[in-house]
Amino acid sequence: MVVQQQYITADRFLEMVEQPQYQDRVLELVEGAIVDMSKPTWKHGVITMRLAVKIANHVDANELGVVTAADTGFILERSPHGRDTVRGLDIAFVQKSRTLDPPEYIWYDMGPDLAVEVISPNNSTADTHLKVTQLLNAGTRLIWVVYPENRSVVAHTSSGAKTLYEDETLSGGDVLPGFELRVGDIFPS
Repeated sequence: MVVQQQYITADRFLEMVEQPQYQDRVLELVEGAIVDMSKPTWKHGVITMRLAVKIANHVDANELGVVTAADTGFILERSPHGRDTVRGLDIAFVQKSRTLDPPEYIWYDMGPDLAVEVISPNNSTADTHLKVTQLLNAGTRLIWVVYPENRSVVAHTSSGAKTLYEDETLSGGDVLPGFELRVGDIFPS
């Protein structure tokens, strides 16, 4: 007997994660399947916060839009077959012209302009690649994947990827105008 796979929609996922048994878990919805994520490590939190503060200060000073952190949910795909994708992003930026006023506790229903992922030891290369692809397909124009172990950042756009090392400059380009930061300044000494 063949059993048909049951996929979960983004709306059903929201209902589920608000139930008490899911409150202390970090979850994502990947192509209709719930995926348990591990809690961020100390190093992950320090690096994420250092970069988030730099981005948020620049965005606020220049009134560019909104910055989110703490695995804020973004609906990257709504599939007609129920294989929706909701990803939590370490840091995200949405330009002022694209900001929505969502009701409290609702995820942003499109890709951000900038997404930042800080890699933890348990992140798989395959899932990181899938997440980057999903973000690009959802309209995210710039993705920074931060690698603490080799103190580098891979900047992804629809035209390709470039790896930047400690002495190189991370630029927001036309997505985050005027933002520049030495890659080495992201990481604690």
